[in-house]
Amino acid sequence: MEHVSATAVTDAAGIVTGWSEGARRLTGRTAEEVVGRAARALLAEDPPGPAVAALKGTVVLRRSDGSPLTLAVEACPVLSGDGTPAGYVITGRPPGPDEPTLAGRAFQQASMSMSVFDPRQHYLRLNDAACRVMGVPEDALLGRYFPDTVEDAEHSRGFLAHLRQVAETGMPVRYESFTGAPSSNREHAWSFDMWPVRDDTGELTGVALAGFDSSEQHWARQRLALLNEAAASIGSTLDVVRTAEELIELLVPRYADFASVDLLEWVLGADEPPTVLEGDIVLRRVAHGSAFEGTPEAAVHLGETDVYPGFSPPARALRQGRAAISQAGEPDFMRWVAERNARAPAGRSYRKGVHSMLAVPLKARGTTLGVVVAVRIAHPDDYGSDDAAVGEELASRAAVCIDNARRFARERSTALALQNSLLPRGLPGQAAVEVAHRYLPCGSLAGIGGDWFDVIPLSGSRVALVVGDVVGHGIPSSATMGRLCTAVRTLADVDLPPDELLTHLDDLVTHLASDDRPDEGGEVAELGATCLYAVYDPVSRRLTAAAAGHPPPAVVLPDGTTRLVPLSAGPPLGVGGLPFEATEIELPEGAVVALYTDGLIEDRDRDIDHATDELCRALTARTDTLDELCDTILKAVLPEEPGDDVALLLARTRALGADRVATWDVEPDPAHVAATRQAANEQLAAWGLQEASFVTELVVSELVTNAIRYGEPPIQLRLIRDRTLICEVSDGSSTSPHLRRAHAFDEGGRGLLLVAQLTQRWGSRQTGSGKTIWAEQSLEPPEF
Repeated sequence: MEHVSATAVTDAAGIVTGWSEGARRLTGRTAEEVVGRAARALLAEDPPGPAVAALKGTVVLRRSDGSPLTLAVEACPVLSGDGTPAGYVITGRPPGPDEPTLAGRAFQQASMSMSVFDPRQHYLRLNDAACRVMGVPEDALLGRYFPDTVEDAEHSRGFLAHLRQVAETGMPVRYESFTGAPSSNREHAWSFDMWPVRDDTGELTGVALAGFDSSEQHWARQRLALLNEAAASIGSTLDVVRTAEELIELLVPRYADFASVDLLEWVLGADEPPTVLEGDIVLRRVAHGSAFEGTPEAAVHLGETDVYPGFSPPARALRQGRAAISQAGEPDFMRWVAERNARAPAGRSYRKGVHSMLAVPLKARGTTLGVVVAVRIAHPDDYGSDDAAVGEELASRAAVCIDNARRFARERSTALALQNSLLPRGLPGQAAVEVAHRYLPCGSLAGIGGDWFDVIPLSGSRVALVVGDVVGHGIPSSATMGRLCTAVRTLADVDLPPDELLTHLDDLVTHLASDDRPDEGGEVAELGATCLYAVYDPVSRRLTAAAAGHPPPAVVLPDGTTRLVPLSAGPPLGVGGLPFEATEIELPEGAVVALYTDGLIEDRDRDIDHATDELCRALTARTDTLDELCDTILKAVLPEEPGDDVALLLARTRALGADRVATWDVEPDPAHVAATRQAANEQLAAWGLQEASFVTELVVSELVTNAIRYGEPPIQLRLIRDRTLICEVSDGSSTSPHLRRAHAFDEGGRGLLLVAQLTQRWGSRQTGSGKTIWAEQSLEPPEF
């Protein structure tokens, strides 16, 4: 195209008064044809608003042959004497390749929505993308005030405020909103860039904007945020039902209008998982939620089971092992909805308005646990492949948490059952102390610990009180606790003093740790435990106790005075290196001794001294029974959610007075056996126990004779009237007797055998000055 310039002159009314040769050459119209006519009559189309407002822009003329001619024009006003325009001198030329025609096409064909407004927020121009967003052609919007063209008043206010801000300040702004478009039934995420439009003089003549639909990025960010939130919010507890509820809370209402979690029956029980899922599948509803009040979409109540037909989306997802999407109009979808609605009461539809469903299997560690179902009703979009990918990721995370909770519940119940079977179910009857106890298993994520307690009757009406705590939690700790509990009972039966018993128990723990790790090159594995072992003698009213890394017992006297028994705390069991020391104190009748594990007073958020003071104060509470005192102590001392197991053992001391104990010193001469036997008979008569005299004479004769013959002085006989009649003979020798089978012609060897057969039980124990042989017989008439 030749580079020819055209010039035309018009008066103030727009009538052509001058026409140049260049204008003739470009348009093919002579001056005679044009002068005197209205300039607008020469246009092939109306000029855009911005060109008129700025007296500069692009116009399209019609040549004499009818073809269009695009010119880049600029109008220069001719001023009259009073300064008003008397006319215009208009110059124009065909635009180059980089001039307004190309820019206009770029504007019109841009993929993003672009619009131009005047300073009063009226439309001046829109491109094709903007028209599609608005749902109307450009002609329907030009010259109209923006708020009059939209129905969303809230969006209108924000959008209009930013348009005005640019018009008033002349500064560009960026504006983001989440709203619907007039031509769409769903909301979109929009990013708007708004900037001022100025003429050559710098005066602001309009506001232009470009709107970018960032909905895909927005929903991608929402999906990522949902996954991030899932990592933080799902699995906060090791509870199967609560974990399922957390998944529902995450899905509704952002991802679904209704969602449910159904689990296979075996997940909530102890059965093994099925190998194949075929046909109709039975599931139990554990959680569901709805964006609508009352959860109207739920056809199954919480806790109930339901049979899912093989054609249903949940059953299909379980069989296929992947997400199953169903949309309204699909045969299986409609059949499933109809089957659900058939259960509904009259006038109610469970699945009314449902248009899309997503069923995702809950799988963890290769095992199928159940299915999560998400339903969209008010949400306008159907589920798609991106939604399915997000659903599978969420379900995968939730499934692992549910499986962890299931495994924890199974291990916890196993450990608790094991521990309950190892703890004493009913404490043995004895007269030395009145006892009450409490055991509270840990409810934290750590699991059941290895706390235990025991009450063991000993010879001479004495009683052993034991509490212990194995380091760690779970089944291994419970199993170790069972070993130690059995070992303590075995050692207590030997009647070892508390410090010696703990020494043997320490050796046992060391051996157990070594046996548990046989392949570690001689290194001993860590297997720690603490223990408190105390022996109370109701005759002397003395309590002897020793501890292996265990908190000391607390004592409350009848006058209300409380204190901790000043024990020398030895090392925990299994550590070794230091001896254990016993402490002995005398207690009045009616004193209460509290033995407990560290879970009662130790916690990361509590001061141990403060907790110990609370324990001592709680011990002074006035209650009718020891059981009530146990509950009072736990309520006063424990936090709402203890972080460890708690074992508490209370013992109220009793005393056997002089009227129930008789003691004689025996000369080491066989001639005194008859006198000793006679003294015992007289004492039985005084107690009204003549029916026991026959057996007692035999026992006294045998034990005293053996002490004189094989023992060393001093020799002493003691009778104790308790729930049983106890006969004890002590001497200065440490050699213990043993039962043996006497042959037909042996003159001796039958004495202890006779004692063993006539009494309820018998035994020997070492003392500080020798040994004591004892025998107990029932006070009920013997059966012959």
